[in-house]
Amino acid sequence: MKCTPSLPLGRACSFSRKDECIPAEDEDYSAFSPPPVQGLVLAAGVSGQVNHTLLGHLALAFACRLNALIDFDGVLGYPTPRDQTREVADLDRARALVASLPGTVREVTYDTGGGDRWIRHVGDQEFLSAWLQHPHFHLVK
Repeated sequence: MKCTPSLPLGRACSFSRKDECIPAEDEDYSAFSPPPVQGLVLAAGVSGQVNHTLLGHLALAFACRLNALIDFDGVLGYPTPRDQTREVADLDRARALVASLPGTVREVTYDTGGGDRWIRHVGDQEFLSAWLQHPHFHLVK
């Protein structure tokens, strides 16, 4: 799908792509029963608060319609790029931010490719609805 110039999205966007690799072998979805078996990838391909908000509302609409979880593909509230000297304190702040909102969020672990494990947040519709209203709302880039 191409965006028309009248939409405040920038130059290009892609809003849906089926992802048949969910969960991948290295991802731990044991906190979910049953675990997801397929995904729908939503991406704007451009930055900016307007784009994050629009994409967040689109994800919420799909999640409600499909009774699905939302995989944020990263750690919400975590600064990027990762700074190893601040990692523990930043992760604690990100976890506190997520815990302060209603709904359910779980940390899904995965291999980073360098032999380490890292996490990303996966939440429910109630959480995304509250996160969309939070003053620091943004999506992971």
